[in-house]
Amino acid sequence: MQHYDVIIAGGGMTGSSLACALSGQGLRIAQVEPVAPAQRAAPDYDDRAIALAWGTSRIFTGLGLWERLQASATPIHSIHVSDRGHPGMVHMDRASEGLPAIGYVAPARELDRVLSEAAAELPDVERFCPARASAYRFADTRAELDILQQDSTRTLTSALVVAADGADSTLRAQAGIAHDDADYHQSAIVTNITPQLPHHNCAYERFTDSGPIALLPMSEGRCGVVWTVASGQVDAVMALSDDEFLAGLQERFGQRLGTLQRVGHRQAWPLRLVSARASVAARMALIGNAVHTLHPIAGQGFNLGARDVATLAEVLVDAVRAGEDPGAPQVLARYAEWRRHDHANVTLFTDGLARLFSLPLPGLPGARSIGMLALDLLPPAKRLLTRLTMGRTGRTPRLMRGLPL
Repeated sequence: MQHYDVIIAGGGMTGSSLACALSGQGLRIAQVEPVAPAQRAAPDYDDRAIALAWGTSRIFTGLGLWERLQASATPIHSIHVSDRGHPGMVHMDRASEGLPAIGYVAPARELDRVLSEAAAELPDVERFCPARASAYRFADTRAELDILQQDSTRTLTSALVVAADGADSTLRAQAGIAHDDADYHQSAIVTNITPQLPHHNCAYERFTDSGPIALLPMSEGRCGVVWTVASGQVDAVMALSDDEFLAGLQERFGQRLGTLQRVGHRQAWPLRLVSARASVAARMALIGNAVHTLHPIAGQGFNLGARDVATLAEVLVDAVRAGEDPGAPQVLARYAEWRRHDHANVTLFTDGLARLFSLPLPGLPGARSIGMLALDLLPPAKRLLTRLTMGRTGRTPRLMRGLPL
């Protein structure tokens, strides 16, 4: 059996980010990746957008990867939040934080490519791909992970297994970590559009009677769209012609960007809230969607996972430097405690917004409008919201300050 200090079970953006963070720290690392990276297609109009908070861009700076990502990332200079049919609005701007951007919008394909290629280049990370974790066991001093590779099973051992295997995490279940799973009865329709007017690096979040609509600034004048609709409406919206789809989106979004002129390929994703009741177990730590899968409102999902990576990497590296076992209960407890408040706050924020703007209670739209107007007129409250959006609240790990471990 091959032994490692850390096995990362998951080859997505979060798992690859952790591999990059732990590399060069004297650790023996394995990464188990279920899907072999396909031959990378050239960027095109339909590249899906992913929001990167300012804090996440700093994490990639600390990892030495931001220069490779920045060329394809579009900065967000401001955020405009509104409620369709009501006067309430909130406007957040980079000037309040004295920074060049509130965040960035990157093509998901490019982000995945850079992280996957960076992880593959690491000399101290052994990658098993395509392979998937099939069984997890633990003892006092080590964890054992069976991986299925082609038609054979092999066993790896390590001080710590990190579950980065998504919302339906097999390892989370095998570790006995309970989770809450709530169906929002909504789906996100994701696509790109080109508006008549320039977006001026403004991100829009507009609440409507069918769910929130986000328009994120992208390169070449495009905007990434996340249109939330009730589950029962998905098939009808997906069946619309391009002109019908643009007309429906226009009617709900309004004229702030002029006429919406072009739409790309559409995809629909069912929305659910998955929240693990613990982020650690014996010889195991959870990161990313394995511990929290959020509503896409406010674009916090990947950013929360990036902060998991930055925190876990710092805790593990500091423990090893102090001569501690990286999988020891006291080490994992430090990670869990550090992440507890951020997980709770962001989950409460996104879930609360999603539910607040979907409740059909009489008088509630007016109260929401008054609340938004008040928030926009109260600089301390608005600055707190801006910092939450940017991922700048709470204790900050070194990577999130742009510093190496």
